[in-house]
Amino acid sequence: MFVPSHYQIQDEDWHRRIIDGHPLATLTTNGAAVPWASRLPALVAPGQPQSGPLTGTELFGHLNRANPHWKALADGTYARLMFDGPGGFVTPAVYPGDPSAPTWNFAAVHVCGRIQLIHEPEETLEVVRWTAERLEQRFGAGWDQTASVDYFRQILPGVGAFRLRIDAVEGLFKFSQEKPADVQESVIRRYEADDSGTGRPIARMMREAGMGQPAGAGRPGLTPDAAAGVCPF
Repeated sequence: MFVPSHYQIQDEDWHRRIIDGHPLATLTTNGAAVPWASRLPALVAPGQPQSGPLTGTELFGHLNRANPHWKALADGTYARLMFDGPGGFVTPAVYPGDPSAPTWNFAAVHVCGRIQLIHEPEETLEVVRWTAERLEQRFGAGWDQTASVDYFRQILPGVGAFRLRIDAVEGLFKFSQEKPADVQESVIRRYEADDSGTGRPIARMMREAGMGQPAGAGRPGLTPDAAAGVCPF
């Protein structure tokens, strides 16, 4: 992923924030003719550090064994997991004058590493149970999975689980950093006024990154992160 230096955030807890808040990722690996790509939940595995750099951290993921992508995976397969954070269109109407061009503000994090397939049924079950529990805590309504564990066991033969150990992280946080603060403020207010509500998450993230006014709020962490590493494909 091409990441201009002014769209980087040095604090890798922002990278974790995207992964934790938007865990439906796209898994991509090289294929014979075209790349494989599958949408699946991927989360930082239990027992792993919950803050700080992601490099060296292990993620859990799973997908349907009927998916041909699963059959193309093997231990040691190099993979990229792409996590999409909030985003929104930027109309030139928020700029003070012409010429200007529309764009799109967004946050995205890509991690790369090698796949290790999980072969043991009980370990696969634990991945499914833990993933369901974590997602319910984050997005659900307090559902208790206890009565469904036997059902999980029934569907287990169709589930392929894996680990991915991160060796490179790329984070792109496009927040109108190249624009003056008053223009950033106009962009944020446009998002905040969106009746559909879809612009508010990116507006909130821009404000937390120090974009816009009031003046003097600062822009914490918006510096190049040379230590994050680059995914090789």
